[in-house]
Amino acid sequence: MKPVPRVSLCVYLSILYVYESCFGCVFVKFHSSDGKYRDKENGFVSSLSIKVEEDNGYHHPIKHEKALKRERDEDEYEHKPKKVKVDHEKKVKKRKQEEDDGDFEEREVYIYISLLLNLHFSFGLLLMAYLTHPGKETKEEDERGQERHHWREEESQKRAGGEVEMVRHNRDRNKNAGLFCNVCLCLPLCLRWEEEKCTDGSKWRFLEHKGPVFPPPYEPLPDRVRFYYDGKAMKLSPGAEEVATFYAKMLDHEYTTKDIFRKNFFKDWRKEMTSEEKSKITELKKCDFTEMHEYFKAQSEARKQMSKEEKQKIKEENERILQEYGYCVMDNHRERIGNFRIEPPGLFRGRGDHPKMGKLKRRIRPEDIIINCSKDSVHPKAPPGTRWKEVRHDNKVTWLVSWTENIQGSIKYIMLNPSSRIKGEKDWQKYETARRLKKIVERIRAQYREDWRSKEMRIRQRAVALYFIDKLALRAGNEKDEGETADTVGCCSLRVEHIRLHPQMDGQDYVVELDFPGKDSIRYYNKVSVEKRVFKNLQLFLENKQAKDDLFDRLNTSILNKHLQELMDGLTAKVFRTYNASITLQQQLKELTSSDDNIPEKILSYNRANRAVAVLCNHQRAPPKTFEKSMHNLQTKIDEKKKQLSAAKKELKAAKADAKTLRDEKSKRAVETKKKAVQRISEQLMKLEVQATDREENKQIALGTSKLNYLDPRISVAWCKKLGVPIEKIYNKTQREKFAWAIDMTDEDFEF
Repeated sequence: MKPVPRVSLCVYLSILYVYESCFGCVFVKFHSSDGKYRDKENGFVSSLSIKVEEDNGYHHPIKHEKALKRERDEDEYEHKPKKVKVDHEKKVKKRKQEEDDGDFEEREVYIYISLLLNLHFSFGLLLMAYLTHPGKETKEEDERGQERHHWREEESQKRAGGEVEMVRHNRDRNKNAGLFCNVCLCLPLCLRWEEEKCTDGSKWRFLEHKGPVFPPPYEPLPDRVRFYYDGKAMKLSPGAEEVATFYAKMLDHEYTTKDIFRKNFFKDWRKEMTSEEKSKITELKKCDFTEMHEYFKAQSEARKQMSKEEKQKIKEENERILQEYGYCVMDNHRERIGNFRIEPPGLFRGRGDHPKMGKLKRRIRPEDIIINCSKDSVHPKAPPGTRWKEVRHDNKVTWLVSWTENIQGSIKYIMLNPSSRIKGEKDWQKYETARRLKKIVERIRAQYREDWRSKEMRIRQRAVALYFIDKLALRAGNEKDEGETADTVGCCSLRVEHIRLHPQMDGQDYVVELDFPGKDSIRYYNKVSVEKRVFKNLQLFLENKQAKDDLFDRLNTSILNKHLQELMDGLTAKVFRTYNASITLQQQLKELTSSDDNIPEKILSYNRANRAVAVLCNHQRAPPKTFEKSMHNLQTKIDEKKKQLSAAKKELKAAKADAKTLRDEKSKRAVETKKKAVQRISEQLMKLEVQATDREENKQIALGTSKLNYLDPRISVAWCKKLGVPIEKIYNKTQREKFAWAIDMTDEDFEF
């Protein structure tokens, strides 16, 4: 028999108590309802009750009214009115005697009811005190309760002048409830959206965490692993040896072949050397890191060959660290932290031809760390013998830990996981802003077309730049310090050398050829036909300018962003990218997908739609190093599957011939079996061929960037639900956690 939940017992006793109280009141009222007894209120004699007696013929004669008035005014005058009915006094005495008898009976009833209710109430208090005492059974029942209940609630939030229904569904059952004390760990995510939001700009009211996890200290190399300089073995100091290992691990990487990388490394390495080492080691080309490199390769292979028990032990240790440091408490909710580990020291790589590649990323110590938590929380403890740089209580930000890295002086943060409530709200608001742009985008386009004819050059340049951002999804391009970062370019920072104009090209008129290093030094190359007025304006902008001059010399990012804010609150160049990416995906899915396609074909159509967005946003990548090998292996599988299909078809043909000759049940069953085999192998072959096509088309396209950052996930979720495609085929586990809000709130009819 299942135990009755304690909360249910408490509710039951409370109802029973109210019932008996009401019963007592009714009982007393019923006992006095014959009109012979005085009115009661809740079982007690009312001190305010006024008895209205019926007319019994006892009247004041009219001639005595003045005398009665004098009696009220002067106590010394006493007037006795005349009796109209002689037998009145007898009736009064009789009624008084009956009332006295009734009072005695009522007092008996009252004592009985009061005693019964007091005894029951005392027993209820004792029982509820026991039931609410925290014990092992309570925790077990709470855990069972968490597993039994499937929370789902709806909330309508009014955003951007329209109603947006937010349906949150809690798929996570918070484990390890004992990690933080007195914290609501099982509140469904849907209820968190209903909580009162801070109106003063605060992001949280309470924040508690354990701080970051630091990388392990450096372990010196074994004596058998030596460093050679100019052919001679040389023992390095611990600091110099650690930096040397960073370079040794990268010997087979293309970075170590770049002059700027080698130059920066050697310069920073010498800073870690002793004076004696500096005097001996003067040229990098004489340094031999071969033994170090081989040692680390052997270590890597050894890790791959570990037994299941060893891997399981490491996994359990990582899980223990995750449970201790990977979660925080924010406003009584247990939230996952994004990356709670401090990045280990190493050599900076950068993207493209970064001028600081090869420089030493120094080890981050507790004295570099700023902790952010609430005043009333348990503050994280620094490692023994150390202290934090600062402990802040800034509830206007969402980061937990920050420090300043030494390469570019930028601030690094430890923040919440993308699946957290705050991150989910931020994502939802981002895509809602893009949807607001959809309502006014045609008006904005009409306005910048008019501005192409403006008499002011700055307005013309702003209008053409906005056209590029809208049509080509270009980034705005921020100003950068020369020599500090790679020479990457955006729309506002385009130079004359990055653009060429062709009145006619490849059968198209007014072609603009753009070629410049974009974000992360990824080349942006595009040839696009533009409107005639844009082409004429670009010719005007290029007049009397040198190759290094700015194309938009009267425009910068600040001016453009200010103008965008005037067009729509919250509008930026990124909002245009998000809008164009999402609307392109939705249109491509409608064009490419058929409800008659099977699942692999639908997924191929989705990836092609995603690819169109990635090309629009210039999300490119270098082909993977293992691409050729993986494609060769895939083609081998395809060839093998074709052979299997050919053999299966021959067997089916033979089985049909036997069935035609024998005409028995056994031969008929054999034909059906062979048909199913042919169908199964055909489906497997089709999946492999679709996979090969997909890989080949996307070998230089990064689909993940646009999927995670620019595409409204509700478009993909609605497409999956409408066409019956499992959401797991589109989003992996991490992505499903990030977009849980979209998966739960979206139906198949959603339109961006």
